[in-house]
Amino acid sequence: MNVGIIGLGLIGGSFAKAFKENSDAIVFGHDTDKATVSYAWLSEMIDETLTDENIGECGLLIIALYPGDAVNFIKEKAHLISKNTLVIDACGTKRKVCEAGFAAARKYGFTFVGGHPMAGIQFSGIKHSRGDLFKGASMIIIPPSYDDITLFERIKNALAPARFGKLTISDAEKHDKIIAYTSQLAHVVSSAYIKSESAEVHHGYSAGSYKDMTRVATLNETMWTQLFLENRENLSDELGKLITELSKYKSALDANDHDTLKDLLREGRECKAKVEQNI
Repeated sequence: MNVGIIGLGLIGGSFAKAFKENSDAIVFGHDTDKATVSYAWLSEMIDETLTDENIGECGLLIIALYPGDAVNFIKEKAHLISKNTLVIDACGTKRKVCEAGFAAARKYGFTFVGGHPMAGIQFSGIKHSRGDLFKGASMIIIPPSYDDITLFERIKNALAPARFGKLTISDAEKHDKIIAYTSQLAHVVSSAYIKSESAEVHHGYSAGSYKDMTRVATLNETMWTQLFLENRENLSDELGKLITELSKYKSALDANDHDTLKDLLREGRECKAKVEQNI
């Protein structure tokens, strides 16, 4: 099978490596950055450059771009995509991308599926890509319909070289609402937490909790700004809830209120235990 990957950053590059390492697919790659394409060639991550002339030869297309760029790519290139092609995006927000993808698929006859691999690291770029990045991870899938077993098998088989642990079926609205909490809020908190002056003198005074809190502060601000704004209503709602909870802890500390503080900590511990039981 010919696989086309649009965007050769961390995610796209990792898909390219996975297909090269775990299948006999011919990988076509495209990136607007020439140095990235050269690196992919030299690293033997791709076999060919993806062009307007050969995009129709791909049985699988993976769009690993920022959401706005993904929408533009779909609108500009959809007419070149074969009716036999499965197109899956890997963007961090889903509503606008899926709207554009489903509309283009209906018009031109190919199959579009929204996707979001639940895997990543705090670094970005092709040089940090890994062939095992997705191994055991969840891949969120937003299909055009929810009763097409043949399509689900097609998706599963197409993505097999990435070695995902499971496919999680969702819709675009649910995805964006939950991701605002599980991913985006964590990045906001990490980014804000590291801005304390105390961070400059943490050496010798920090351990695992500090590392956990600050790991994703090493983010790509260009990408995350777009993701946050694409999902601003959901993220703002989650951020407001967190601020409300944090204010309770501050009030208890300011009032030297032992009982309230203990209750807040107990509630947090019990919430964590309840969540873990539901996994």
